[in-house]
Parts: sequence; C-alpha cells; structure tokens
Amino acid sequence: MPARPVRSLAWSPTIALSWLWGLGFFYAIHVTLTNGWLGFIAFAIPNAVGLGLFGWILGSPRIDPAKVLSSVEGPYAGLFLACQFFAVAITIFGFAAYAWMPLFGTNAALGIFVVILVACSIGHAISIRGLKKLHIAYLVLGLVASLTALYGLWNASDAPPTPLAAFDERFYGLAIPTLVGFLLGPWMDIQQWQRAVEIRRSGGSVRVAYASGAALFFGLLVVNALLAGAAGPAGTVTAADGVPGAQPAVALAIARNHLDGPGLAFVIWTVIAAVSTIDSFYCATRWMMTSITTRSTSPLMAFVPAGLVASPVWIVLAALVTAAAMIRLNLSLIYLMVPFATLLVGAAACLVCETLGAPRRYDPVLCAMIGLTACLIFLAGHVAPVPAFLAVAPLIGLIGALPMILALFGWQKEETREIAPVAEASVPKVAVVTVTREEVGTSHGFDGQWFVLRMIPTYDDTNSVGNVYFANYVRWVGKAREMFFNICMPKFDLKTTDFYVLTKSFTHDFRREAVEFEPITVKIKIANHNRKFVTLAHEIHSDLHGLLGRGEQSLMFVDTVHYRPLDIPRSIVEGFLPYWPKTSPHAVGTAETAAIARA
Repeated sequence: MPARPVRSLAWSPTIALSWLWGLGFFYAIHVTLTNGWLGFIAFAIPNAVGLGLFGWILGSPRIDPAKVLSSVEGPYAGLFLACQFFAVAITIFGFAAYAWMPLFGTNAALGIFVVILVACSIGHAISIRGLKKLHIAYLVLGLVASLTALYGLWNASDAPPTPLAAFDERFYGLAIPTLVGFLLGPWMDIQQWQRAVEIRRSGGSVRVAYASGAALFFGLLVVNALLAGAAGPAGTVTAADGVPGAQPAVALAIARNHLDGPGLAFVIWTVIAAVSTIDSFYCATRWMMTSITTRSTSPLMAFVPAGLVASPVWIVLAALVTAAAMIRLNLSLIYLMVPFATLLVGAAACLVCETLGAPRRYDPVLCAMIGLTACLIFLAGHVAPVPAFLAVAPLIGLIGALPMILALFGWQKEETREIAPVAEASVPKVAVVTVTREEVGTSHGFDGQWFVLRMIPTYDDTNSVGNVYFANYVRWVGKAREMFFNICMPKFDLKTTDFYVLTKSFTHDFRREAVEFEPITVKIKIANHNRKFVTLAHEIHSDLHGLLGRGEQSLMFVDTVHYRPLDIPRSIVEGFLPYWPKTSPHAVGTAETAAIARA
C-alpha cells in the first residue's frame, strides 16, 4: 500500500476520538433510547458527515489549511476558544454526571480531578504527532473495553427491545438544529484545524484522513447505541427543567445489575473518551494561543507573561466550575450543546465563507448578540416544548453571517462609500505644549502624536561651504528622540535601569539643504511596533523651504547584564502608550490624555 494513504489513515483514530466528546458519547445513548434506532441514525449521520465535509473542503488542492488558519485565528479566536470551553465542559459534565457519579456516587470527585489532570498533563507534554500515536493505542483499548461492556451488559440485562422509531415533538424540532450544528461544528473546533494542518505538513491527504476518521467516528457512535439498547430505558432521569434524559442509562444499568467486569470495562471506555478529548483540547488550544501571542503586537504582553496568556488551564478551570454548577442545579447536557446550534453558528458560518473565498465581513459582536437571541429562543422551545422555536433558532443564528453568505454566492456587490469632505473648522485643533528655552533658541513639546523640537541653527552647525553639515541632521533627530524619551519617562536613570535602549537601524532621506538662522522643526513619532522593536519616524522641516528630509529608526531593548534582547519593557509601554499610532488598536489617547493621567 502506498505510503501516503497509510500516513493519512493513521490520523483517523485521533480525528474520531477528538470529536467524540460527551456530546457524541452520551447523546448517542440518549437519542437511541428516546427516539429509537431511526432517531439515532438521524443524529449520527449529520454528525459524521459534518466531520467528513470539513476534511473534504480543507483537503482541496486549492486550500492550504495553514495559510487559512494563520489569517483567521486572530479574528476568530473568540469562536475557537468558546468552542473549546463548551467542548471541555460537555466532556467533564458528561463524564461526571452520566458515568462516574452513577457508578461511584457523589463522593468520587477525586477520581474526576485525577482524570482531568492526567489528560491535561498529556496534552501539555506531547505534540499533536505524539497524540496521533497515543490515540491509536487508546482506540484499540477503548474498543476492547466497550465491546466487553456490551457483551456483559447484553447477557445480564433483560431490557425490552429498542423501538425502530419513537419520534416526539422535540425530535422534529431538533432536526434543523442537529443539521446546522453538526455541519458547522468541526469548523469551530481548533482541534480539527490543527489536525488538518499537521496532516498536510506530514504529506498525508486531509480528505482521506477525515473520510476514514468520520467513518470510524460513526462506528464508535454505533457502539454506544448498542450499549444503550442493551441497558434499556430504565435509566431515564428527569432534570430540573422537567425534561427526561437517558444519558446515564448504561451506567445505571451496570450499577443496578452489580456488573463488576462490564462496569470496569465501561469505566475504561468513558475514561478514554474523556482523556482523548481533554488532552487534544489542551494541545490544540496552547498551539493556537502560542501562535497568536507570538505574533501579537499588543503592549499588554509586557504586563502579562505570554505563557500565561497561552495556557489552556483557564479554560479547564472555567469548564470545571461550569460542569460542577450544572450538576448541582440538576441540569442536562442539552444546555451545553445548545451553543453549537445557536450562539456560535453565525461566527462559524462566517469562517466557512471566508475559507471558501468570501471577503471578510465578520462582526463578532453582532453575531454574538444574534446568537444569544437564538439560544434563548431554542431554550424556550425545548422546555415547553415548541418545535417551531427549536427549528427556527439556528436559522436566526445564521443571520449574523448573511452578508458573507450573500457575498460568497455573488448576490451582494461590494459597497462603495463616498467620504464626505470634513470642514476644516470641524477638525479639533491640538495645541502644541512648548517649553521655551531662550538661551539656546529651542522649544519642544507634543503636537498630537508628533514630538516637535524647534530650533535655529547657527554658524556652529554649518560646514566650510556655508550650509548645515549633513551629520547635524542626524544629531538633531537624536536630540529630539532623547527629549521625547525624557518627557515620557522622566524617572529613567541609567544607573538603576535594568534595560538599555539601542538603535538597531537608522535611515534618512535628504531632500533640501538648510543654512544658518533658518528656523528648523524636527518632528518624531512612534510609527510602528511589535513585541520587541519600536520604529520611530522623523521629519525635518524648514519654516522657509518646507520638508528638508525624512526617515526612520528602529529601536531594540536589551538587559544590562548579558545584552540579551528583551520584549518592550513595561516602563516603556506605560510611558509611551498614549503615543502609539492612531491606527494601532492599543492607542489610548492624545498627549493631553497622558498629561491628565500624569496630573
């Protein structure tokens, strides 16, 4: 068999296990016992097809998953993180409420914490390629355990046959949410994006990997459906909202029949399902957040360590608290599943459209507000029940993506907006704050974001020909820079500082010459920045002849002991934050704002 198909098929176990979650694992049991075998098929097929379609689209030769993700991971980071939060919360809640607690009681919290910690440790220590190999072993052990549990439960249980179909109002209302949620679900999941990127990098076929992964995932759902059929509907419980659920039926049947062997096998199967989701979440989330923080130009990164921002631990803690609260309130799994069909679908649809080439018109706030409205409508229809509310909720959630959907199909032309001229009188004037020094004929201060140094050259600044010596222009820019620094960081002291500011590069484009006693203005401002470097732009003007020249310089920061490059120091960020470029998302105000803050 060719090497490429083998490499591709090797990814199918981790694809299937990472998509199993509590959502697929326990809901397969519930829907089988509640709606029969046809109900299970109606749930499982869209779930597997959505996973396969994700891989089919990203596996296109015209699409590079790594390039697409690089362009969308920043704008859609909120979507990816929200999806991971709900995925982990579903996994922890389902594992605790529908397996662990029915088998070991309410005092078994220690075991739950151990499983979570072990899974997070694995995700922290092992790369995605290592997880691929580990999940192959998980799959083998999981299949042996699940089939052992099925055999033991089938022989010991006297459950009535599962009906072919038992459709009710909620089932019909859930048809559209099931279709929308499962078709868009993989696009929200950074775990699947990471796998698609790594499959392409390793030389495998994304389409083959996800086709086989989707088929394997469907098979795992069938195993759980068979477990549900062997357990029977006697394990149905009623949540606080009055809606019955059969998710814990297998665990309750094992406990009721005192099946030690099948019980241990089922515990192993549920632990594998939980661990393979949480370790995958941890690995993928840290991978994405590390990429975002590495490329971030936010000055806030000078205050918070990048490793802390990129850590998935915060999501695990939030998911754990959410799961514990839901168990305490006796809520059901549906409340954690709803966002995938309502709250997140607008953003997910925008992401799909952008991947397929639509121009970005994603408004995260609008999508979130519309999605929250859809979520509330869904919950009202679920409790009542009102099938129409359930059916219309995901369609409402998709309204936020309507501009991009229309653009994708060419039904909406690009809007051209004419910018009305702004009257000069309507533009607020920013006063120049100057401190005049009569003895040297200079003054300096801020004019908006520009730091301005005014001066008058003398014979001391000229050369033998009579015009200003070229090196003096560089010296004036340096003088303006030092005075700029002195105003922004008046307490800076070379004797106590733990960093130095070094000039990495300097360029200047000469335009005209100046002569003695010709009033000169040197202007300097922050033009650009990233995590480690700040670029300053400068201009030199003559009151008589206009622009004399312009250029820029790049600054870097090193420690005072080993001269190792540093991120922009915190004191620099605090001092210069008011003067970032206006186009920067981190600009906080003008010089007047800074003066008020210092006062």
